[in-house]
Amino acid sequence: MRVNLTGRTALVTGSTQGIGAAITTALARSGATVAVNGRTSDTVTAAVKRLRAEVPDAEVVPVAADIATDEGAELAVELLPEVDILVNNLGIFEPRPALEITDEEWRRYFEVNVLAAVRLTRAYLPGMKSRGWGRVQYIASDSAVVIPAEMIHYGMSKTALLAVSRGFAKEAAGTGVTVNSVIAGPTHTGGVEDFVYELVDRALPWDEAQRVFMREHRPQSLLQRLIEPEEIAHMVVYLSSPQASATTGGAVRVDGGYVDSILP
Repeated sequence: MRVNLTGRTALVTGSTQGIGAAITTALARSGATVAVNGRTSDTVTAAVKRLRAEVPDAEVVPVAADIATDEGAELAVELLPEVDILVNNLGIFEPRPALEITDEEWRRYFEVNVLAAVRLTRAYLPGMKSRGWGRVQYIASDSAVVIPAEMIHYGMSKTALLAVSRGFAKEAAGTGVTVNSVIAGPTHTGGVEDFVYELVDRALPWDEAQRVFMREHRPQSLLQRLIEPEEIAHMVVYLSSPQASATTGGAVRVDGGYVDSILP
């Protein structure tokens, strides 16, 4: 399938590394103008440089703004007043014993993982509706459905994204705008490598550590390996495409068969 997004502008939040960076690269290869977002100019500049090295003809817009704050979101919208594709990828995670999660941490996870996405959807969805075309996506997680005992605050935030996505899909009903969430399974990123080594022996080589992690902590995965960020990006590109015009209000799984259910 050839996806042509020429003439479309996409904003991918939290896209200086990991899944977000893979998504910007994939969208750029499909012809979209992509906005790379991070909290600092240095990280955004470095990410833009890497993207242009991978996709030399890419049209890239740097958006250095902490979108988890009101001021940062306002700055992002000021820098990029209209987008056709909004990918709410920004998210944080960290293992924490359930009874040690403080009120401040609960609020922080909601602010960063949920409210930042709601705020930008509220900013960009009206324009998409008026133009009769748009794509809004939320990068959720298998943790939205299978709440991990070691980080229930993270799972809570991703479950909330599924509700947010379905609700905004109803708001966009009949307008030509689709709204979906992507349930990403355990994915190989730098942050996840650190997470894996918090749970398994740091002396193990990465390939062995990954196998031990999947066997002991994610045994229900049918893929039996971590997902590569590019595999998540492929689904995002499809959902951004004209070919996905009838897919809306969905929670689409790229989880390697991790969630033991036919439906989310």
